[in-house]
Amino acid sequence: MSNGLNLPLPRVAPPLDAQFRPAAIANRAFRAAVSRSGRGVPLAVALERGDGSISTVRTEVFASGADGAEQNLPYAERLVKFLLWQRGGWRVIVGGPPEVGQHLQRAYAAGGIRAFDADFMGGVYEHPFTVEVTDADRVPDTREGTTPLGRHLDGCRIGLDVGASDYKVAAVVDGEDVFSEETVWDADPKLQSDPVYHYERFLGAVRRAAEHLPRVDAIGVSSAGVYIDNRVRVASVFRGVPKDAFEAQVADIYLEVGRALGEIPLVAVNDGEVAALAGSMALEANAVLGIALGSSEAGGYVTPEGNITGWLNELAFCPIDYHPEAPLDEWSGDRGAGVQYLSQVGAIRLATAGGLELPDATPAERLVVIQDRHAAGDERARGVFESIGSYLGYAIAHYAGFYDLQHVLILGRVTSREGGPVIEAQAVRVLQEEFPELVGTIKLHLPDETSRRVGQAVAAASLPYVSR
Repeated sequence: MSNGLNLPLPRVAPPLDAQFRPAAIANRAFRAAVSRSGRGVPLAVALERGDGSISTVRTEVFASGADGAEQNLPYAERLVKFLLWQRGGWRVIVGGPPEVGQHLQRAYAAGGIRAFDADFMGGVYEHPFTVEVTDADRVPDTREGTTPLGRHLDGCRIGLDVGASDYKVAAVVDGEDVFSEETVWDADPKLQSDPVYHYERFLGAVRRAAEHLPRVDAIGVSSAGVYIDNRVRVASVFRGVPKDAFEAQVADIYLEVGRALGEIPLVAVNDGEVAALAGSMALEANAVLGIALGSSEAGGYVTPEGNITGWLNELAFCPIDYHPEAPLDEWSGDRGAGVQYLSQVGAIRLATAGGLELPDATPAERLVVIQDRHAAGDERARGVFESIGSYLGYAIAHYAGFYDLQHVLILGRVTSREGGPVIEAQAVRVLQEEFPELVGTIKLHLPDETSRRVGQAVAAASLPYVSR
């Protein structure tokens, strides 16, 4: 038990993380306990985004005063935390036992345990963040649409994929990759206060790709963060830029890259969405969740109809571990967020726990050391990738409760080289032993090495529509 929630032990524990308590099985245990009690009551949570669209999730919790009702508060808090970063919103409407809604109001108030999340969401949607409490039957139903994304491969295009460890560029002619390049940052981009540093490197990469094309018809950009009308609203790669310089020089930075090449049509999209698009295009299938294990964890989703939602899909900040002493995310101040597990951060943390000595270097360079040790047969390094595979399997089962999934595409630097197949095999093992009902429903896909490293850049190139 922790904070009232029952935290079962995983059947396929990460070899290097004995305290891991997966959200997926904790939530399953909670729902089963509610069902057995015969005293379940509705809990409804609706999130409203800036365009007025609403996402609503309905479940059950213990009735007020019932045995087990103390579990309602941590269950609801983790649920809302997940939904906010998966779907986004500036207003949360909670219907159910009144003490649940009141607990959430306190958590997201100024000085509350989730004040960071409230401030962040209010800034993204440019509206004061609020939590409203009502009856479950008065919570509005889902009201949202989807939109097509990319898949335009005609003409001469450039795709730019920006990550915290490196940036990749691809030149594409009628869907064929004719040039691709991966460049590791020569300094930590998150620490650079002058956005000219970023701009010069983006423009240089795009110009090098342009040298391999007879002309440039369009540019697509895949980058971590939140983008509205191709403008940067939040992005970790620009974290070191002061607020006034951000608005003046960063918000339109990708649009300026397009203008530098001659008013080229440009579309900028969250890298998670592009990961999902890359998977959908490669598989020629829909209902795809793309998960990129890089400097952070990026997520994106293509619906069964082949469209994208207006959701944030910031899986890096969605909790997947409910242990009360789970690793702390220094940015949000919360524990158990995906970034600490499915990323370079997670690999380095596990390597240290396993006794591997790593140099004082960038995260990307440390990952290479782990990968080299693995290739040399070091069992401690193999334990890193097996542990990440366990994390991934339980995370996928958790995500399956929030997405209509048929395919999961695994991308990113952490999946490169020999570690990728180890991660995939361990994740499959988790599903087989812990969630057999998902085995025939969800297929995992690990693209070949080239697709894993530059596939998003190619998919990014397909983003803009160009009229002829």
